[in-house]
Amino acid sequence: MTMPIALTIAGSDSSGGAGIQADLKTFAAHQVYGASVIVALTAQNTQAVRAIHPVPADFVAAQIDAVFEDLDVAAVKIGMLATAELIETVADGLERHGARNIVLDPVMIAASGGRLLQEDAIEALKRRLLPLATLVTPNLPEAAALLGTAMAQTEEAAAEQGSAIAALGAANVLVKGGHASGADSVDVLVSQGGQRQRFVAPRIETLNTHGTGCTLSSAIASGLAHGIALDEAVSLAKRYISAAIVASDTVRVGHGHGPVHHFHHWWDRTDGRDR
Repeated sequence: MTMPIALTIAGSDSSGGAGIQADLKTFAAHQVYGASVIVALTAQNTQAVRAIHPVPADFVAAQIDAVFEDLDVAAVKIGMLATAELIETVADGLERHGARNIVLDPVMIAASGGRLLQEDAIEALKRRLLPLATLVTPNLPEAAALLGTAMAQTEEAAAEQGSAIAALGAANVLVKGGHASGADSVDVLVSQGGQRQRFVAPRIETLNTHGTGCTLSSAIASGLAHGIALDEAVSLAKRYISAAIVASDTVRVGHGHGPVHHFHHWWDRTDGRDR
């Protein structure tokens, strides 16, 4: 069997709920072989990010080269990059190897509140990575930070911010509505040509939001790796993350913002055995 390959370029989460660990779990849940380039180590759990240790840029470049020189990477998911130097290194590597189907999750703040991207790195992210991205997936605070403006308070304002981010060079932008209010969580997909699509799911009341952004973007990258069209990949990923959040209360990991249940389709929720 030929399995599609996706690469995650992100930071490691020592508690396993976000970052590289969430990405690889999501790839596996979508029958995609996951490779990884680790750009930072974090000491974190469901309650706080205690420390961040960036990986030296030359070693990040070596990881990228090692993966692309041997594996047929069908999609790339980019998460936490921490510093401007790492952003430059990752952009150079992606250009060097002609990477395709790039999903950029502009991770800035952890669910626990810890900052994961240095302030001076935002401009580098906009200048180097947005033009390479097939899709950028900011939540409402991240979209506002990319544009240097206030957080959108309406769906129309979110869509307008998506259009403004697309104008910076991104081919498509998915503005996620998880930080909004209302009975439904609405994500808006905006293309450079101005087309818009809405993806709606019931809003779920839970503290278990650790890694939701990482998981959604990795699920989209998985769909692209399988050759699925972008809008369908987003739709399938939205359904997957919604079900993973619903099932998160059965996982009970940590004492803060717990992780979603990446393998909810397969694990028996009562005893953990494969169904």
